[in-house]
Amino acid sequence: MSVRYVQRNAHKVIKCSNTRKFAGLANCGNFAFGKYLMRAFSSNGYNDPALHVEPLRGLLSDGGKVITDTTAIGAYNLDWMRQYKGSSEVLIQPRSTYEVSKILEYCNLNRLPIVPQSGNTGLVGGSVPIANEIILSMARLDDVIAFDSVNGILTCESGCILQDLDEYLSQHLYMMPYDIGAKGSCMIGGNVSTNAGGQHFYRFGSMHANILGMEVVLADGTVLDLLNRNRKDNTGYDLKHLFIGAEGTLGVITKINISCPQRPRAQNVALLGCDNYDAVQNILLLAKEELGEIL
Repeated sequence: MSVRYVQRNAHKVIKCSNTRKFAGLANCGNFAFGKYLMRAFSSNGYNDPALHVEPLRGLLSDGGKVITDTTAIGAYNLDWMRQYKGSSEVLIQPRSTYEVSKILEYCNLNRLPIVPQSGNTGLVGGSVPIANEIILSMARLDDVIAFDSVNGILTCESGCILQDLDEYLSQHLYMMPYDIGAKGSCMIGGNVSTNAGGQHFYRFGSMHANILGMEVVLADGTVLDLLNRNRKDNTGYDLKHLFIGAEGTLGVITKINISCPQRPRAQNVALLGCDNYDAVQNILLLAKEELGEIL
Protein backbone atom coordinates (compact mmCIF):
# COMPACT_ATOMS: atom_id res chain seq x y z
CA MET A 1 0.00 0.00 0.00
CA SER A 2 1.44 3.37 -0.98
CA VAL A 3 1.63 6.07 1.65
CA ARG A 4 0.67 9.67 1.25
CA TYR A 5 2.26 12.24 3.53
CA VAL A 6 -0.19 15.05 3.80
CA GLN A 7 -1.68 16.29 7.04
CA ARG A 8 -3.40 14.69 10.00
CA ASN A 9 -6.34 13.43 7.94
CA ALA A 10 -4.03 11.40 5.69
CA HIS A 11 -6.28 8.39 6.26
CA LYS A 12 -8.48 9.73 3.47
CA VAL A 13 -5.68 9.21 0.97
CA ILE A 14 -4.60 5.88 2.41
CA LYS A 15 -8.16 4.75 1.81
CA CYS A 16 -7.70 5.84 -1.79
CA SER A 17 -4.66 3.57 -2.13
CA ASN A 18 -6.88 0.58 -1.47
CA THR A 19 -8.09 0.96 -5.03
CA ARG A 20 -5.48 -1.69 -5.82
CA LYS A 21 -8.52 -3.90 -6.29
CA PHE A 22 -8.63 -2.32 -9.75
CA ALA A 23 -5.35 -4.11 -10.47
CA GLY A 24 -6.38 -4.96 -14.01
CA LEU A 25 -6.56 -1.28 -14.87
CA ALA A 26 -3.49 -0.31 -12.86
CA ASN A 27 -1.46 -3.03 -14.56
CA CYS A 28 -2.03 -1.36 -17.91
CA GLY A 29 -1.25 2.10 -16.57
CA ASN A 30 -4.82 2.85 -17.63
CA PHE A 31 -5.32 6.57 -18.17
CA ALA A 32 -8.92 6.49 -16.99
CA PHE A 33 -7.78 4.83 -13.76
CA GLY A 34 -5.15 7.52 -13.31
CA LYS A 35 -7.73 10.26 -13.85
CA TYR A 36 -10.01 8.62 -11.30
CA LEU A 37 -7.26 8.71 -8.67
CA MET A 38 -6.29 12.27 -9.53
CA ARG A 39 -9.91 13.31 -9.08
CA ALA A 40 -9.87 11.52 -5.72
CA PHE A 41 -6.82 13.54 -4.68
CA SER A 42 -8.37 16.74 -5.97
CA SER A 43 -11.66 16.15 -4.17
CA ASN A 44 -9.72 15.83 -0.90
CA GLY A 45 -8.02 19.16 -1.53
CA TYR A 46 -4.56 17.83 -2.46
CA ASN A 47 -2.59 19.96 -4.86
CA ASP A 48 -0.72 19.16 -8.08
CA PRO A 49 2.97 18.52 -7.29
CA ALA A 50 4.03 19.66 -10.76
CA LEU A 51 3.13 23.24 -9.78
CA HIS A 52 5.60 23.19 -6.88
CA VAL A 53 8.79 22.02 -8.59
CA GLU A 54 10.80 25.22 -8.20
CA PRO A 55 10.03 25.77 -4.50
CA LEU A 56 10.93 22.13 -3.83
CA ARG A 57 14.16 22.48 -5.78
CA GLY A 58 15.03 25.48 -3.65
CA LEU A 59 14.95 23.30 -0.53
CA LEU A 60 17.82 21.11 -1.75
CA SER A 61 21.57 21.60 -1.69
CA ASP A 62 23.89 20.76 -4.59
CA GLY A 63 23.82 17.09 -3.54
CA GLY A 64 20.05 16.77 -3.87
CA LYS A 65 17.99 16.48 -7.02
CA VAL A 66 14.50 17.23 -8.28
CA ILE A 67 13.85 15.27 -11.47
CA THR A 68 10.92 15.98 -13.77
CA ASP A 69 12.03 14.14 -16.91
CA THR A 70 9.37 11.48 -17.57
CA THR A 71 11.90 9.02 -19.03
CA ALA A 72 14.16 9.25 -15.98
CA ILE A 73 11.19 8.85 -13.62
CA GLY A 74 9.79 5.89 -15.54
CA ALA A 75 11.58 3.19 -13.52
CA TYR A 76 10.47 4.79 -10.24
CA ASN A 77 6.83 4.73 -11.36
CA LEU A 78 6.89 0.99 -12.05
CA ASP A 79 7.03 -1.71 -9.39
CA TRP A 80 9.46 -4.67 -9.49
CA MET A 81 6.80 -7.13 -10.68
CA ARG A 82 5.55 -4.66 -13.34
CA GLN A 83 2.02 -4.96 -12.01
CA TYR A 84 1.50 -1.41 -10.76
CA LYS A 85 2.36 1.80 -12.56
CA GLY A 86 2.07 5.33 -11.29
CA SER A 87 2.11 8.62 -13.16
CA SER A 88 4.34 10.74 -10.95
CA GLU A 89 5.89 13.76 -12.63
CA VAL A 90 8.21 14.77 -9.78
CA LEU A 91 11.04 12.72 -8.24
CA ILE A 92 12.98 14.17 -5.31
CA GLN A 93 16.33 12.79 -4.12
CA PRO A 94 17.39 14.59 -0.93
CA ARG A 95 20.94 14.31 0.39
CA SER A 96 20.40 14.78 4.13
CA THR A 97 17.94 14.43 6.98
CA TYR A 98 17.57 18.19 7.00
CA GLU A 99 16.44 18.18 3.38
CA VAL A 100 13.98 15.34 4.00
CA SER A 101 12.58 17.35 6.89
CA LYS A 102 12.17 20.52 4.82
CA ILE A 103 10.54 18.59 1.96
CA LEU A 104 7.99 16.89 4.20
CA GLU A 105 7.26 20.13 6.01
CA TYR A 106 6.66 21.94 2.72
CA CYS A 107 4.47 19.16 1.34
CA ASN A 108 2.48 19.00 4.55
CA LEU A 109 1.80 22.75 4.50
CA ASN A 110 0.91 22.74 0.79
CA ARG A 111 -1.10 19.48 0.81
CA LEU A 112 1.13 17.62 -1.63
CA PRO A 113 0.91 13.79 -1.61
CA ILE A 114 4.18 11.83 -1.29
CA VAL A 115 5.23 8.19 -1.61
CA PRO A 116 8.63 7.34 -0.03
CA GLN A 117 10.79 4.91 -1.99
CA SER A 118 14.02 3.00 -1.27
CA GLY A 119 15.34 0.38 -3.70
CA ASN A 120 11.86 -0.32 -5.16
CA THR A 121 12.49 -4.08 -4.93
CA GLY A 122 9.27 -4.95 -3.09
CA LEU A 123 6.91 -7.43 -4.71
CA VAL A 124 3.57 -5.92 -3.66
CA GLY A 125 3.64 -2.47 -5.28
CA GLY A 126 3.89 -0.58 -2.00
CA SER A 127 6.76 1.70 -3.05
CA VAL A 128 5.32 3.15 -6.26
CA PRO A 129 2.74 5.93 -6.67
CA ILE A 130 -0.81 5.17 -7.71
CA ALA A 131 -1.37 8.56 -9.32
CA ASN A 132 0.82 11.67 -9.61
CA GLU A 133 2.26 11.79 -6.10
CA ILE A 134 5.77 13.05 -5.47
CA ILE A 135 8.27 10.18 -5.24
CA LEU A 136 10.69 10.73 -2.35
CA SER A 137 13.74 8.60 -3.22
CA MET A 138 16.23 7.84 -0.46
CA ALA A 139 18.97 6.72 -2.85
CA ARG A 140 21.33 9.63 -2.10
CA LEU A 141 21.32 9.08 1.65
CA ASP A 142 23.96 6.38 1.27
CA ASP A 143 26.76 7.16 3.74
CA VAL A 144 28.20 4.79 6.34
CA ILE A 145 28.51 7.08 9.36
CA ALA A 146 30.39 4.92 11.85
CA PHE A 147 31.16 1.37 12.91
CA ASP A 148 31.93 0.31 16.46
CA SER A 149 34.12 -2.76 15.99
CA VAL A 150 34.14 -3.53 19.73
CA ASN A 151 30.36 -3.79 20.06
CA GLY A 152 29.55 -4.56 16.42
CA ILE A 153 27.23 -1.57 15.92
CA LEU A 154 26.89 -0.03 12.46
CA THR A 155 25.46 3.46 11.98
CA CYS A 156 24.44 4.29 8.43
CA GLU A 157 21.99 6.27 6.34
CA SER A 158 18.84 4.59 5.08
CA GLY A 159 19.78 4.68 1.40
CA CYS A 160 22.75 2.33 1.79
CA ILE A 161 22.49 -0.83 -0.33
CA LEU A 162 22.39 -4.01 1.74
CA GLN A 163 25.21 -5.77 -0.13
CA ASP A 164 27.46 -2.70 0.11
CA LEU A 165 26.99 -2.69 3.88
CA ASP A 166 27.84 -6.38 4.12
CA GLU A 167 31.00 -5.89 2.06
CA TYR A 168 31.99 -2.95 4.25
CA LEU A 169 31.49 -5.03 7.40
CA SER A 170 33.50 -7.92 5.97
CA GLN A 171 36.60 -5.73 6.20
CA HIS A 172 36.06 -5.71 9.97
CA LEU A 173 35.19 -9.45 10.15
CA TYR A 174 31.52 -8.68 10.78
CA MET A 175 28.41 -9.23 8.66
CA MET A 176 24.88 -7.92 8.19
CA PRO A 177 22.26 -9.97 10.07
CA TYR A 178 20.06 -9.87 6.94
CA ASP A 179 20.53 -11.48 3.54
CA ILE A 180 17.81 -11.41 0.89
CA GLY A 181 17.70 -12.04 -2.84
CA ALA A 182 17.56 -8.35 -3.73
CA LYS A 183 20.60 -7.45 -1.61
CA GLY A 184 22.43 -5.97 -4.59
CA SER A 185 19.83 -3.21 -5.06
CA CYS A 186 17.58 -3.06 -1.98
CA MET A 187 18.30 -0.38 0.62
CA ILE A 188 18.50 -0.85 4.36
CA GLY A 189 15.83 1.77 5.04
CA GLY A 190 13.36 -0.14 2.91
CA ASN A 191 14.39 -3.40 4.59
CA VAL A 192 13.62 -1.91 7.99
CA SER A 193 10.39 -0.28 6.84
CA THR A 194 9.08 -3.59 5.49
CA ASN A 195 10.52 -5.70 8.34
CA ALA A 196 12.36 -7.87 5.80
CA GLY A 197 13.60 -11.30 6.87
CA GLY A 198 15.79 -13.40 4.62
CA GLN A 199 17.89 -16.52 5.06
CA HIS A 200 19.64 -15.30 8.23
CA PHE A 201 16.35 -14.79 10.04
CA TYR A 202 16.42 -18.10 11.90
CA ARG A 203 19.86 -17.50 13.36
CA PHE A 204 19.96 -13.75 14.00
CA GLY A 205 16.28 -12.89 14.37
CA SER A 206 14.05 -10.18 12.91
CA MET A 207 14.60 -6.47 12.36
CA HIS A 208 13.11 -5.87 15.79
CA ALA A 209 15.91 -7.95 17.30
CA ASN A 210 18.80 -6.17 15.57
CA ILE A 211 17.80 -2.54 15.07
CA LEU A 212 19.08 -0.60 18.08
CA GLY A 213 17.97 2.85 17.02
CA MET A 214 17.01 5.10 14.16
CA GLU A 215 16.39 8.66 13.06
CA VAL A 216 12.94 9.33 11.58
CA VAL A 217 11.29 12.32 9.93
CA LEU A 218 7.55 12.66 10.54
CA ALA A 219 5.03 13.93 8.00
CA ASP A 220 5.17 17.52 9.31
CA GLY A 221 8.99 17.61 9.11
CA THR A 222 9.66 16.86 12.77
CA VAL A 223 12.88 14.86 13.23
CA LEU A 224 12.82 12.12 15.87
CA ASP A 225 16.31 11.24 17.12
CA LEU A 226 15.95 7.63 18.26
CA LEU A 227 19.56 6.72 17.50
CA ASN A 228 20.05 4.69 20.67
CA ARG A 229 23.10 2.41 20.77
CA ASN A 230 22.19 0.59 23.98
CA ARG A 231 21.26 -3.06 23.67
CA LYS A 232 19.17 -2.76 26.82
CA ASP A 233 17.24 0.42 27.57
CA ASN A 234 14.29 0.54 29.98
CA THR A 235 13.85 4.33 29.90
CA GLY A 236 10.37 4.85 28.53
CA TYR A 237 8.76 3.85 25.25
CA ASP A 238 10.86 2.06 22.66
CA LEU A 239 9.44 4.05 19.76
CA LYS A 240 11.66 2.59 17.05
CA HIS A 241 9.54 -0.57 16.95
CA LEU A 242 6.59 1.49 15.68
CA PHE A 243 8.53 2.32 12.51
CA ILE A 244 9.90 -1.17 11.82
CA GLY A 245 7.49 -2.75 9.34
CA ALA A 246 5.31 0.38 9.13
CA GLU A 247 6.21 0.82 5.42
CA GLY A 248 6.66 4.56 5.82
CA THR A 249 3.14 5.21 7.09
CA LEU A 250 4.39 6.87 10.27
CA GLY A 251 7.58 8.53 9.07
CA VAL A 252 10.61 8.38 6.77
CA ILE A 253 13.65 6.59 8.21
CA THR A 254 16.91 8.46 7.52
CA LYS A 255 19.53 6.85 9.80
CA ILE A 256 19.82 3.44 11.48
CA ASN A 257 21.88 1.76 14.21
CA ILE A 258 22.26 -1.97 13.54
CA SER A 259 23.67 -4.68 15.77
CA CYS A 260 25.90 -6.83 13.54
CA PRO A 261 27.21 -10.34 14.29
CA GLN A 262 30.78 -11.44 13.70
CA ARG A 263 31.38 -13.12 10.37
CA PRO A 264 31.92 -16.90 10.74
CA ARG A 265 35.38 -18.15 9.80
CA ALA A 266 33.92 -21.20 8.08
CA GLN A 267 30.60 -22.01 6.46
CA ASN A 268 29.12 -25.32 5.30
CA VAL A 269 25.92 -25.93 3.35
CA ALA A 270 23.98 -29.20 3.33
CA LEU A 271 21.11 -30.15 1.02
CA LEU A 272 18.74 -32.64 2.66
CA GLY A 273 15.87 -34.46 0.97
CA CYS A 274 12.87 -35.34 3.16
CA ASP A 275 9.94 -37.62 2.42
CA ASN A 276 7.40 -35.67 4.45
CA TYR A 277 6.91 -32.68 6.71
CA ASP A 278 7.35 -34.72 9.89
CA ALA A 279 10.86 -35.61 8.69
CA VAL A 280 11.60 -31.90 8.16
CA GLN A 281 10.62 -31.16 11.75
CA ASN A 282 12.68 -34.05 13.07
CA ILE A 283 15.77 -32.82 11.19
CA LEU A 284 15.27 -29.32 12.55
CA LEU A 285 15.02 -30.66 16.09
CA LEU A 286 18.15 -32.79 15.61
CA ALA A 287 20.05 -29.83 14.16
CA LYS A 288 19.13 -27.72 17.19
CA GLU A 289 20.35 -30.42 19.55
CA GLU A 290 23.62 -31.18 17.74
CA LEU A 291 24.61 -27.86 16.20
CA GLY A 292 23.25 -25.37 18.70
CA GLU A 293 24.71 -21.88 18.24
CA ILE A 294 26.40 -22.61 14.91
CA LEU A 295 23.14 -23.48 13.13
